[in-house]
Amino acid sequence: MPAEQLSKYRIILASRSPRRIQLLRDMGIDFGVEVRDYDETYPQNLQGSEIAMYLARHKADSFRKEIRENEIVITADTIVWCNGEVLGKPENEEDARRMIRILAGNTHEVITGVTLLTTSREISFTDTTKVTFQEITEKEINYYIEHFRPYDKAGAYGIQEWIGITSCSSIEGSYFNVVGLPVHRVYKELKALTKETR
Repeated sequence: MPAEQLSKYRIILASRSPRRIQLLRDMGIDFGVEVRDYDETYPQNLQGSEIAMYLARHKADSFRKEIRENEIVITADTIVWCNGEVLGKPENEEDARRMIRILAGNTHEVITGVTLLTTSREISFTDTTKVTFQEITEKEINYYIEHFRPYDKAGAYGIQEWIGITSCSSIEGSYFNVVGLPVHRVYKELKALTKETR
């Protein structure tokens, strides 16, 4: 995206995720990071992409009353959806093991909900990637948990880390969505949003 198209806007990424920060930076976008506390619970009747969408919009709600005319807030939330169950960030080591056992030899969906918010517009969408893991042994699960960082990631894994490199047998959809942000769609929607509001 040409820098001048965003030059009159202050972009705010509402996430501390180092992966989202790096992806947005790699897009060549100048932005700041602001994070608010929010309740991560969601209505229990929601399924799959509905959950990711709800959480992204819920994050954006905390900015609605304070957002200024020239600001664009980007919020996002990623879930792992497998066999009708949400696998969020693991609470502890045993929870991380449980999640990876579920994913092993199985296909799951990584779903990211994103909201772009201005004073006059809201664009919300989800992006889904199907990921298949081959079987993973207990020894491999233990190695990953001991040497890497599963606790800050939905589903207890990072596709870009050892377990993704050695166990992901196929991926259908955006790789970067699995990392944490569907940057191709964010780019498209930012272009449309800034073109419409110029």
